[in-house]
Amino acid sequence: MLSMFKSIPTHMDYKGQKLAEQIFQGIILVSAVIGFIYGIFIQQFGWTVYIMLAGFTVSCLLTLPPWPMYRKNPLSWQPAMPETSGENRDKPQETQTQKKKKHK
Repeated sequence: MLSMFKSIPTHMDYKGQKLAEQIFQGIILVSAVIGFIYGIFIQQFGWTVYIMLAGFTVSCLLTLPPWPMYRKNPLSWQPAMPETSGENRDKPQETQTQKKKKHK
C-alpha cells in the first residue's frame, strides 16, 4: 500500500509552477469580478462570498496537485562527480604570498 503512494509524482518544474500560479490568480480574479458584479446586482454580499469560495475551490483543484501539464519541462541536472579522497575536499592551502598580506 505504501509503495503505491511512493510512485505518485509530487514535483512540478519551474515553468509548471509559473503556469499554476497564473491559473490560480486568473481564476481568483475572474471569480472575484463575477462575484462582485452578481452581489451588487442582487444586493446580497453573501453570494459574492460564495462565488469567491467556489472560485478558490476550483483553483485549488486545478493547481495544487502536480498534474502532468505542470511537469512538461524537467530540469536536466549535471551528472554526479565521482567521489575523490578527503584531501581534495578540504579547505585549499594558503600560499606564502597570501600569508604575508594578512594583517595582524
